[in-house]
Amino acid sequence: MSLQSFFEKDSFPSNTSRGIISGFIGGLAGSAVKSVVERFLHVRKIDQRSAQIKVMDSFSKKLVGSPIKLENEAIVEQLVNVPLGGTVGAIYGYGKRDKKDANMFDGAMLGVTTWATTHETSLPLLGLEKSPEKIPLKTQASELLAHVVFGLTTEVVRGYVNSRLRGGDNPE
Repeated sequence: MSLQSFFEKDSFPSNTSRGIISGFIGGLAGSAVKSVVERFLHVRKIDQRSAQIKVMDSFSKKLVGSPIKLENEAIVEQLVNVPLGGTVGAIYGYGKRDKKDANMFDGAMLGVTTWATTHETSLPLLGLEKSPEKIPLKTQASELLAHVVFGLTTEVVRGYVNSRLRGGDNPE
């Protein structure tokens, strides 16, 4: 059996593989678009370090004995964001493994729940961000918007890749 015929089948292994792959690719794209959007939104103050940098800085101190250099922070932040987005997308894609078409509402809900489970709960609980009531509403709205863009992008790309893997839109 060829890989193409495997992906075109409607079976649990094929649907699962297609879902995870399409979600992972969607999550990578969503992370990239979210990073671009965040450059234009008020997501944090210039001198405020992101949760990703705080975690990686601590890791760097333990691993090599020194913090991350300021000039390397942007790339380190993306080295955390991109795989994390891909992982969130893969989990999302697994959950949507039997869904053929893209659904914008589902994508928006992915963004909202990702924002709520990170910026509104887990990051403050871990001490990596201030509690939500101490963050300006404008900053929270910008973070929410960036995450909704992540979710929508993830869903659009997931739907497209899923369709292509199923054998749809293939030029002959």
